[in-house]
Amino acid sequence: MKYLLIMIILFSASSSLMLFDFGKNSDLSNWRVVDDVVMGGRSSGHFSLNEEGHAAFQGEVSLANNGGFSSVDYNFRKIETSDYSKVVIRLKGDGKKYQFRLKADSKEYYSYAAEFDTSGEWEEVEIDFEDMYPTYRGRNLDKPNFDGKSMTQVTFLIGNKKEQNFKLLLDKIELK
Repeated sequence: MKYLLIMIILFSASSSLMLFDFGKNSDLSNWRVVDDVVMGGRSSGHFSLNEEGHAAFQGEVSLANNGGFSSVDYNFRKIETSDYSKVVIRLKGDGKKYQFRLKADSKEYYSYAAEFDTSGEWEEVEIDFEDMYPTYRGRNLDKPNFDGKSMTQVTFLIGNKKEQNFKLLLDKIELK
């Protein structure tokens, strides 16, 4: 019985759920770029696969016309996530700060966000669900942090209040 309990604990600790594993034949049709042009800004982001099969989110953030962000969303059917406690993203950034966002339900107007810095090298970024705070249009909301029960969208966003070019390469996104 003790052996069975140890195996269950080991299996639970090592289980993960792949949200997206980018490759040369990845279908990006459920990914969409949303820039500040939706509110009159001039930023420009693009999302595509590079020759190595990594997703490349790149472009330019402009502050013109009160702009200042670019983002890319991945929408999917609602999944239960209560068996997991964090998101792990294998990526290569450009040394800039980004936000990872998620929506627990597509009907909610707000997202949960966490910022992360990039090093310019391939790395794994780990974001604990409990650290993801509610936000809407750049404002933090007086609501509890993400409860980790479900999700229906993930987003990468850059909006550092300065004009800048950016490039973020994505290899995989998984829950652990």
